[in-house]
Amino acid sequence: MLSRTAAQLYWIGRYVERAEFTARLLEATLRLDALSARPAGQVAWASALLVTGADYGFAETKQQIVPQSVSSFLTLSPSNPSSIRSCLDSARSNAKSVRTALTRDAWEAINRAWLSLRGLATTGSYEETLALTAMIRAETRGFEGALARMLRNEAFHFIGLGAAIERADNTARLIDVKYHLLLPVGEEVGGVIDRDQWTTILHTVSANTAYRWLYHDELKPWLVADMLILRSEMPRSLAGATDEIVQHLAYIGKRLGRQGEADRLARRRQTTLSRTAIDSIFAEGLHEYLEGFVVENAQLDSAIAQQFKFG
Repeated sequence: MLSRTAAQLYWIGRYVERAEFTARLLEATLRLDALSARPAGQVAWASALLVTGADYGFAETKQQIVPQSVSSFLTLSPSNPSSIRSCLDSARSNAKSVRTALTRDAWEAINRAWLSLRGLATTGSYEETLALTAMIRAETRGFEGALARMLRNEAFHFIGLGAAIERADNTARLIDVKYHLLLPVGEEVGGVIDRDQWTTILHTVSANTAYRWLYHDELKPWLVADMLILRSEMPRSLAGATDEIVQHLAYIGKRLGRQGEADRLARRRQTTLSRTAIDSIFAEGLHEYLEGFVVENAQLDSAIAQQFKFG
């Protein structure tokens, strides 16, 4: 497989995963804003920008942090490289270049998602924005379904590798923002707003039911952190994403005969996570732990690019 093709497949995985995550985050923030008092709603929209790394870009627009402006920036803005439209533009562009490596269903899912945003200038009302996020999630799930029916070859694994790298980054940023930035000043930890926000976090990663199955307990922040960091049976957890990364790299390395620093970094992280307890993470400092994870994830992304000569 050509290095350029491998890079395009990898970034299809990252861009589609990012688009789905942003749609999930937007839907959850809309619901939180509808349930919360105004100050909590404002902070929730600011946190959505922080999680997606779009806070500086949004500040440059000089717009107020209100639902309509943030929704449009996260969904449609061409100046925001992490907006859903930008992600789908990039995913479709890459997919056009590697059409022969994709199934017809996979291509059509990306193309339909892209077409659904073409010509839109605004996300519309609350109900219209919710409908838009639901449609985007349906199309990205359609892409995931198409991947599940693909031949398990290098193309499949490069797409999966990119998606797992992106998923790990998104989850780490989501937890970090909630623990350190989301609860309004003066609000009670464990109060109504705090519980609503934790429920929103679980909704964003589709983990409400999983939490009840795993813990059989009322919602507790340290248990949410345990699930989203260390429980490998949770696909969107840091441990779950890391296991996927190791598996994809192992297959690709075996098929292409190319293993190296990326494999070493991924296996080291997998081993470290398997030996870590949530108490030790809190003792070290959760923010510091997650910040280190995001940096490590970026290093792993760079190692993958170098190992497979993405260019």
